[in-house]
Amino acid sequence: MLILLGAAAVGVLFEAFVPRRGRYGVQLVWGLAALVASLIVVILEAGTRELTADSAIALDGPSLFLQGSLAALGIVALLLIAERTLEPGGPFVASAGVTAGTQADREQAARPHAGTEVYPLMLFALGGMMLFVSANDLLTMFIALEVFSLPLYLMCGLARRRRLLSQESAMKYFLLGAFASAFFLFGIAMLYGFSGQVSFSGIHNAVQTSTNSTTLLYIGLALVSLGLLFKAAAAPFHVWIPDVYQGAPTPVTAFMSACTKVAAFGGLLRVLYVAFQGTDWDFRPVIGVIAVLTMLVGSILSVTQTDIKRLLAYSSIANAGYILVGVLGLSKDGLSSTLFYLVTYGFTVIAAFGVVTLVRDADGEATHLSRWAGLGRRSPLYAGLFTFLMLAFAGIPLTSGFTGKFAVFAAAIGGGQSWLVIFGVVSSMILAFPYLRVVVMMWLSEPGDSTPTVSIPGALTSATLAIGGIATLLLGVVPAPLLDLTNRAAEFIR
Repeated sequence: MLILLGAAAVGVLFEAFVPRRGRYGVQLVWGLAALVASLIVVILEAGTRELTADSAIALDGPSLFLQGSLAALGIVALLLIAERTLEPGGPFVASAGVTAGTQADREQAARPHAGTEVYPLMLFALGGMMLFVSANDLLTMFIALEVFSLPLYLMCGLARRRRLLSQESAMKYFLLGAFASAFFLFGIAMLYGFSGQVSFSGIHNAVQTSTNSTTLLYIGLALVSLGLLFKAAAAPFHVWIPDVYQGAPTPVTAFMSACTKVAAFGGLLRVLYVAFQGTDWDFRPVIGVIAVLTMLVGSILSVTQTDIKRLLAYSSIANAGYILVGVLGLSKDGLSSTLFYLVTYGFTVIAAFGVVTLVRDADGEATHLSRWAGLGRRSPLYAGLFTFLMLAFAGIPLTSGFTGKFAVFAAAIGGGQSWLVIFGVVSSMILAFPYLRVVVMMWLSEPGDSTPTVSIPGALTSATLAIGGIATLLLGVVPAPLLDLTNRAAEFIR
């Protein structure tokens, strides 16, 4: 965490003192080095179980596993963000706040050198996410929430093409995120009023022993959960997801869909499993209803989508519901299965958005589904990879999507939440339709005049696709090593 935040600060200095022509290589190497170093440190710390920073940060199995997952997924996402061969000048501009359509905006879009501010922003976001999943009190968690949210707002507005749509997505994300942060902070105030503590252990002890009115407790839990469920894209707090995913630069969308979900559910796991463990009989039905609503909203609305990025956005909402099913297992198996699902989904969704960046014409990415008709005839290799990823999202056996869903559903059944599994299976059947519709369009339709070409990926995008595809296959065929790792991590939560 300190490595990433320090590297981000140094990255800001690079922007000030390194010539623009040389920033791309310096920032890329520096970012990869920081992520690899942080991953190595997390691996070396495996087995640690302690509180540090005056008990504000917990180093235990789940937090270290989630920090390692963020570092690994961050490496893959950074490779996709760093790709410059697909678009002249790169996909990013230097200033998100320049008014779209003005002369200044056209000038910065015409610059041959890509904006490199995205690298320190990404490292700041990842550092904040690592702090978020290991926070041991609500104030530290709130600070971490802002540290990783603010860079994401800026990154969404950095698209070189479709500038107005990109700025609109950043503004929507910022406004709704500000409301969610305010609710989270109000929840902290309510919980402090109930327990006189902001640490998770203090709140847990107050839940067990305090004779104060529980009204503040329930209001605080509801408001804190609202802030966390907003970041997790659970219904009815999901309305920002489709517009933000569609308007943000696709590499940033890939980064958000994988890493933000890990951070949000990591924080939710720590709140529910540590601070409010004694009130599970109270919050489980409510969050169970939210999980059902999330699965149904994501699966049903995905059927009506005509844009591939919006389809993947609603798919992300449905997958948030499946992860909530695992969370509500409220057991070691529930924790383990949730950790497993977050990793498997992260690699698959980054690879899927990586393929989206390749399907383009003279105007940029062609994301309307009608443009994908006959794509299998034009580029069998990448259409085949995207088909495999769609089957993984649908939960077909021998893919990581199947093992992930099987794990969270089994944990829910073991936790007495079979009713959630029924809704999960039904929503999975509904969600299979839009996935298979894309597959049918690519392979069984004739390519038309509007069918775009699939660009030859650069080395960095090729690495992203290879890592994501191989991980999706291996975690479906031989999931035991990762499952054993998540089981060991789930044994040690403070």
